Amino acid sequence: MTVLHLADETEAADLAAFLSRLLHYDRGAAVRLQAAGTALAVFGRPPSFEVLAIRTVRLAKPYEKGLDVTLDVTVSAGELLDSVDETAATAAVPGAVTGPPWTGVLPPRGGWRPEPGLPGPAALHALVGASVAEFRARTRDLASERRTRTALDGIGRDIWSRPVGETRLPVRAVHAAQSLGFLRPAREPGAGEPGLFSSGPWLRLRTPYGSIAVRTGGPGLGALGISVR
Repeated sequence: MTVLHLADETEAADLAAFLSRLLHYDRGAAVRLQAAGTALAVFGRPPSFEVLAIRTVRLAKPYEKGLDVTLDVTVSAGELLDSVDETAATAAVPGAVTGPPWTGVLPPRGGWRPEPGLPGPAALHALVGASVAEFRARTRDLASERRTRTALDGIGRDIWSRPVGETRLPVRAVHAAQSLGFLRPAREPGAGEPGLFSSGPWLRLRTPYGSIAVRTGGPGLGALGISVR
């Protein structure tokens, strides 16, 4: 079995927290792992948001058994979480699973260019809060006979597909970043400033804790889901 040696206990705890949040939205979640050198990228797709979530984990050394160049495999998020040993700062790579379609549509590794117009962290948090409040208010005001899945989807599509400020980033991407622990209050140590980048049809909201990627203008991760959590 391949054992990943994480840089320290904090990296192990952050990986476990990310996997736990993914499993909150999908108990059968899969993640794609890609590693080279001392960096491990963990890709997940929380279905409520229709985005890709990317958590980069620092490794103390690449691998323990037999892998000396790269790792690229799709595994069960639950099995990976079960293997994380925070005290030892290790994680065992579970057996490969047949990945869902999204695992074959990942954003590029390079070619990212900064995009202007992204509001600061406080404004992004306020935007998510206002959007959640609007969704709840509009759904609460629906007569019971009109509170159908189609009606709820329509309200969600209207709210969560709106652009953030003057950017092309949909509000749902910011909501996903906040819900997955990537977008934290500015007062927290290390919170840092989020940045927005583009590469081809992809947009990427990047923070010190992880990234949210959305594919725009084509097939793939451009559809909209609803979440008020």
